[in-house]
Parts: sequence; C-alpha cells; structure tokens
Amino acid sequence: MEAVGDGVVLVRVRGGLDSWAGSAELVEVLTAVADGGGRRTVVDLSGVDFADSAGLHALLHAQRKYDKAGVTLVVAGPLSVKVRRLLEVTGTLGAFRFADDVDAAIAE
Repeated sequence: MEAVGDGVVLVRVRGGLDSWAGSAELVEVLTAVADGGGRRTVVDLSGVDFADSAGLHALLHAQRKYDKAGVTLVVAGPLSVKVRRLLEVTGTLGAFRFADDVDAAIAE
C-alpha cells in the first residue's frame, strides 16, 4: 500500500485472489487503510488474473467497511476476463465503483 495523493491510498493486488489466506490478508490491509482516515482507497486489480468466491467475499467485505466508514473504495482495472466474469455471474458488478485504470481512479 502506498499514499499517492491527498488522502488517497493505492493497494496493488497481484496474481490470484483465490485463497482464504490471501483474501483475509487483503481484508486486513483494506480495513487498516479505511480506519486510517484517508478519503479514498484505490484497489488495483489489473494484475489479478483469477479470483474466486474468497476474493469476491474479501472485496464485498471491504466495500461494506468503507461504506460504513464514509470512505470511497475504487476498484481499478483493467480487469482480467476471469475477474470481470466472476463479477458478472454473481451480479456484483454494481456493488463497486470502478475506474478504467489506476491513473483514472487517483484522478477522480
């Protein structure tokens, strides 16, 4: 995680988002950032080639935490076909705020 602007934190995720251990780590990081008082967190999923229900659960959990804290969570792509498909099939595309890439998410 890195601070990239006034109250904006970037969290980069790489590889697969498909294990409960990795997903729990993502929730920990995102929770710490939400509690840190920033105004927006950008989660860069452009390097994620696969995600399953564990990864989706982590993102949904984080989104609820951010909503409760009044902090904006932006998911930055471009998303892999497999990640986008997971969100489409589960009907959760509408649960997140998306940006085409990290630069667009930071500039919002």
